[in-house]
Amino acid sequence: MTSRSAEQWQPLFDGITKMRTTWPARGWSWDGRLSCVTSSFSTEFEAKARASAAVALPQEWTSTSLAKAPAQVRELAERHGGLRSGQLLLLGGPYGGIVSFGLWWPWGDGVTISLRIGLADLDINREPFPRFREGFGVSL
Repeated sequence: MTSRSAEQWQPLFDGITKMRTTWPARGWSWDGRLSCVTSSFSTEFEAKARASAAVALPQEWTSTSLAKAPAQVRELAERHGGLRSGQLLLLGGPYGGIVSFGLWWPWGDGVTISLRIGLADLDINREPFPRFREGFGVSL
């Protein structure tokens, strides 16, 4: 990793650090199916979790607004199963060519929500993905 790349990615890691310090739920784990870190939490934490996530992922797309999104955003949503009512695609960046994304998925039980966060179009073994996982305290 060049120092220039590391400098470009710093806003990504700053956002993750700020988000983690305000995250209202339990820890993070690895979702190998979607190559994302994930945290599940009760709907009682929804407002705090949304505010915390917005620090690192300030752009928000819904199932209705996605039609007006740039093609790359629509493609990202489709690669992860699309967006249903109540689901959100959250975005941050780009930082040095890297876009971070969050998949906000309420469960069908009306009690639980999951947030999965990943780096778009990046191999999980390529920088800055390992550092990203470390930022969440997650290993493969």
